[in-house]
Parts: sequence; C-alpha cells; structure tokens
Amino acid sequence: MNSNNSSNSNNNTRYNEKVMDSNGIDWSNVVNSFLEATDDAEAGDAIKIFQSHSTLHSNLNHIISSSPGNTLIPLLHTICNNTYQTAILADTQHAMSKGRNDHSRLNAAVTLLQESFSKTLNDRKELIVDSPLSESGSKKIGVLYIVNLLFAMYFRLNTLRLCKNLLRPVETRNLHKSGDMGDMVTYKYYVGRLHMFEDNYSEAEENLDYALLHCHKNAIGNKRRILNYLIPVKLVGGRLPTVKLLEKYNLREYIPLVVAIQRGDLRLFNDTLWKYQDKFIRRGTYLLFEKCKTVCHRNLFKRVFMILEKHQVPLDNVVNAMKWLGLDIDLDEVECILANLIFKKYVRGYISHSKRVLVLSKKDPFPKSVIVKKY
Repeated sequence: MNSNNSSNSNNNTRYNEKVMDSNGIDWSNVVNSFLEATDDAEAGDAIKIFQSHSTLHSNLNHIISSSPGNTLIPLLHTICNNTYQTAILADTQHAMSKGRNDHSRLNAAVTLLQESFSKTLNDRKELIVDSPLSESGSKKIGVLYIVNLLFAMYFRLNTLRLCKNLLRPVETRNLHKSGDMGDMVTYKYYVGRLHMFEDNYSEAEENLDYALLHCHKNAIGNKRRILNYLIPVKLVGGRLPTVKLLEKYNLREYIPLVVAIQRGDLRLFNDTLWKYQDKFIRRGTYLLFEKCKTVCHRNLFKRVFMILEKHQVPLDNVVNAMKWLGLDIDLDEVECILANLIFKKYVRGYISHSKRVLVLSKKDPFPKSVIVKKY
C-alpha cells in the first residue's frame, strides 16, 4: 500500500493519510475505523466496541465489491463474526443497565451481514469448486459462512421467516453443496432445525442426519447440539435412541423419555416433560415431545392387551392402569384417546361404545410398521 498526505486539514480521523493499495482502492476509512475499534476494545465498553466495529464493517463492505478476486474473504468472515459477537455483548450490557434486551445492536448487525451476503452472492465471477483464493476467484466462496451467521442471528431474534430469503438464492446456485465441510455441516444443522419448526420432519431428519454424519469426530459439543434436535425428530417417527448413545453425549434428560415411551409409562413421561420443560421450550422441542405421547399411549394399551391375553379389552382395565400411573381420567377420555390411535392406524380394531370394550384385530393389532415410519 502507498501512503499520500491528505489535503483535507479538517480530517478528524486518527490516520491523516490516504492508504492506497496496488489496485487503487483507498483503505483509509477501514484503517481508521480499525484503530478506533482497537481503542474501544482496550477500554472495554461493549456498546462502544460494537459501534466502532460496525463502522469498520460498513467500510469494509464498501470496498469489498471493488476488490479483485476473493482474497479478502477471510478478512470479511472475521469481521462478520466479530460483528455478531460484539452485538451480543453490547445488547447484554444494555440489558444489564436498562433491565431489558431490545436486541437493537443485533438487529443492526443483521443489516451489516445482509450487505456482506449480498456483496459476495452477487459477484459476477463463476465459482469454481475447490479453487484456492486468488485475485481472479469468485467471492461466492464466502457466501455459506455468512449465511450460517445470519441463520444464528435469525434464530436468536426469532425471525425464522427471514431464513427463506437465504435458502432460495443459496440452493438455486448450489452453494451449499461444496466448500468447507464445517460450513456445510453448520448449514445443514440450521436448515434441519428450520424444517423441524415447520413440521417438515422428513426434511429435518435428512438434514440433521447429514450434519451428524459429517461433523468432525472430535467436535463432541457440536454433535450434542445436533442430537438435541435430531433425537426428538426421530422420536416423533418412532425411532428410539439407545441409552448408550445418550450417555456418550451426556444427554441424560432423554433417557427417562425413551424408557417411558418403550413401557407406555405415562407417569414417567409426564414427570420427565415437567422436569425438563424449560429446557425443551428454550430449544423449541417441547411440542415434539408432546406429539410423542401418542406412541406412549399406544404402548400402554399394548401392555394391557398383553397382560389380559385377549382381543376384547374392557376399557375399565385401561382406566385402572392409567389411574395406577397417577392419571385422573375417565372412560370417555380413554375412548377419545383410543379413537385417535385407531384413526392414525396405531391400533387395529374398533370400540364397542355400548359395551365399553376395545375389540382388537386378531392379526397384528399393534402394527410396528406404522409407528416406525418414514414420514
């Protein structure tokens, strides 16, 4: 870079010279905002750090399009990540002083990253897979990393509808199918979570399975995060994880749920949901576990059937079993539960309302193929 004395005597920035690189790009604003951000970082005020870093990010966005090739992508990624992290710290500091978190800094950070996303996505040069960084390379190589940061921010802000604005351009250009494996795993993780919240369980399982399979073998924490969403998705589909797997990744809160579903133990199921309710709600998986209760009901009816060893099951026996599990329930409620199970084909048979009896099919009354299903 070449430095020339600035003719502007009223320049209030710390660096009073133009900083030009060999391509004629003026880096003065970037350098000055970097120096200011460094000073604020040393002072330790999170809000001022975010403000100066936002200026730095904005100045870098301004020159990224005119820079040749994709050699600045690693720098852009670092700046994007720092913007995200400093926004969280600044919002936290603001919340501690004001008593509430308005997420205003994180929302401002979203705007900066959206601009970085646009700058890289709209680069006219075609992306060549596995090509090294160069002055002739495409800036599209930097898209997926920025998209993942935006996903993280949208999930924090609970603005999941905005994720669609990222999915379409990325997947239309197949930018999610090549590049750094860590970025692809992170992308699949967030897309899987997004499908889960939209009740698209097949797509959710496919993406989360990919993320788990390709996650680095030593990234235990990341695998645990993936499993926190993959496990409830699989449970809804009737596939139960092993206790060995849950213990390996320290996911012990799922063990009593799995045992309860296997046994049809509604008391244990409800007690576990209550115990970990706050944790499951924060993750957004609580309603999925509520849906698993249907399988638990089915297995309870099956246990009563196996004890009685006859295909005509008096509903009084089911009521007694549920009351023994601590549930306050009557015959009408049991009939409603049964009607739902029969409708979903979890149970084969019919209800004799007049006799208050469940008449089960003599051939496979509790078909496993319906429970263990692909959506």
